[in-house]
Amino acid sequence: MLLYDNAISGNCYKVRLLFSLLGIEYERREVSVIDRSNRAELLGDLNPGLRVPTLVLDDGRPLAESDAILVYFAEGTEYLPTDRYERAQALQWMFFEQYSHEPNIAVLRFWAHAEIKPDPREALAKFNGGLAALEAMERHLTGRDFFVGDRATVADIALYAYTHVADEGGFEIARFEAIGAWLERVRTLPGYVSI
Repeated sequence: MLLYDNAISGNCYKVRLLFSLLGIEYERREVSVIDRSNRAELLGDLNPGLRVPTLVLDDGRPLAESDAILVYFAEGTEYLPTDRYERAQALQWMFFEQYSHEPNIAVLRFWAHAEIKPDPREALAKFNGGLAALEAMERHLTGRDFFVGDRATVADIALYAYTHVADEGGFEIARFEAIGAWLERVRTLPGYVSI
């Protein structure tokens, strides 16, 4: 398998983390998230969105979007619940991650890494959106070890990716006690790798 990847992208990291947890071997091809000038020729036949991560399976079929890749490879493993309701809950948190969490926290982090100076109003809106996402996570994790059931699932992997580096986008993660404890539990999973 070939993973079109970027070392600092949390969306790419999700895939690498799951692959490490499951012991899946793959090849990586680094793709810049700053210089997108060759995206059409590189990914155009594989991913209409021209985004990373993009994966090419051993049989040549492409698969895009980090959370879709997670679900595909978690099928039949402990990371994707078999219970219908718990599976729906995992998907609920993955949709939350892509709609409420990633567009705010990841974007602020990207701007910092790329040294982009956004309009202050836009930056404040992203910060407030990210803070609301973290507060929702904190409420949910209070009294729980993981997002769904009693063990880590694809929901935890999806949310961990940008949460554990949220400080790089200006968020004070240390003030979220339940999130901090959860981050530590994810770090102790057998096969864990850092971003």
